[in-house]
Amino acid sequence: MSMPNVTLVTGAARSGKSEWAERLAVKSDLQVVYVATAKIDPTDVEWQVRIGQHRQRRPLDWQIIEGAANLTEIITTARPGQCLLIDSLGTWVANFLEDPEEVWLLEQAKLLNSLRSPSAMVVVVAEETGWGVVPAYALGRLFRDRLGTLTRKIGSIADPVYLVTAGRVLNLAQLGESLDSQD
Repeated sequence: MSMPNVTLVTGAARSGKSEWAERLAVKSDLQVVYVATAKIDPTDVEWQVRIGQHRQRRPLDWQIIEGAANLTEIITTARPGQCLLIDSLGTWVANFLEDPEEVWLLEQAKLLNSLRSPSAMVVVVAEETGWGVVPAYALGRLFRDRLGTLTRKIGSIADPVYLVTAGRVLNLAQLGESLDSQD
């Protein structure tokens, strides 16, 4: 059985998307490299609790890379026999919110290129942020739009694509048709 090169797991907050991605990584029987893209802020107690919950679920034999903004380098240097679990795309996008559009577009293009033919299996966790009201402030709209666009572009590369909602997992590659397919 061949392993997928890129898997996308998307869903709302507290839907179970990270837990599903972790299960996929375990099932791969590959060496798991957990890539946490969130910046660690020791002054944000609530954020530390969230990070702690993720840490408690991880098996001790997983390699951990925390605070990773250099996703492209991590993906391109990964080896066959590894499973990169990237959690999450939203916190990675947040790292570039203050950058000008041309810098963002370059970083996005580099990431997408690295995902087109990775040597390792890659599981990407992405938040769905566009299902609510349009944010009333410009930075919120920029985040939502950048994340939504990037998630869609990764969705056109990935197979399978999972949506996790209310603790239920849907394989969108089986249930739906891609708007971005070349058929």
